[in-house]
Amino acid sequence: MHAFFEYIPLVIFFAIYSLVDIYWATASLIVTAALQIVYFVAKREPVPTKNWIFFAIIAVFGGLTIFFHDDTFIKWKVTIINLLFAVALIVSNKFFNKNLMKNFLGEALTLPDNIWAKLNLSWALFFTFCALLNLYVAFSFEQQTWVYFKVFGLTALMFVFAIGSIMALNKHLPQDEETQSDNSDKEKNN
Repeated sequence: MHAFFEYIPLVIFFAIYSLVDIYWATASLIVTAALQIVYFVAKREPVPTKNWIFFAIIAVFGGLTIFFHDDTFIKWKVTIINLLFAVALIVSNKFFNKNLMKNFLGEALTLPDNIWAKLNLSWALFFTFCALLNLYVAFSFEQQTWVYFKVFGLTALMFVFAIGSIMALNKHLPQDEETQSDNSDKEKNN
């Protein structure tokens, strides 16, 4: 449910873009990001820091897009958010000895520290790749191509990379007792 909640602004952006234009879609993006903050406030829950950061970036770049009637600003927003993710992963790890991937997934996964470090770096590189790819698509293709890439392409890339990460981590995950006993039984039979 939480993942769907985060994608609501993107879905509304795409729907409004399909019906009207980039400027109305950008305005809807600003409004839905603000409504997400209102949602947390109404529930009397602390607003996550990332929601404040996303809202600020969306409001600034979206506002500039609407004010100047220039889609360049909203196109840069995607790159800036991806670069912020990459920088946060690297800086927190290198300067604060805080592995954000471990903090985020540590309760669900038990991995050696060197694997956490590789996972953290791989996601930082992935976000950097997405930032650069967004710039290429945004400024090499028509606006509609960029919108489809932003909504579907980046989402698909994120999904594929997450699945790839899970598959790569699978060999490092501790096996449960049943699996271990099955493996030892197979070794005894051979």
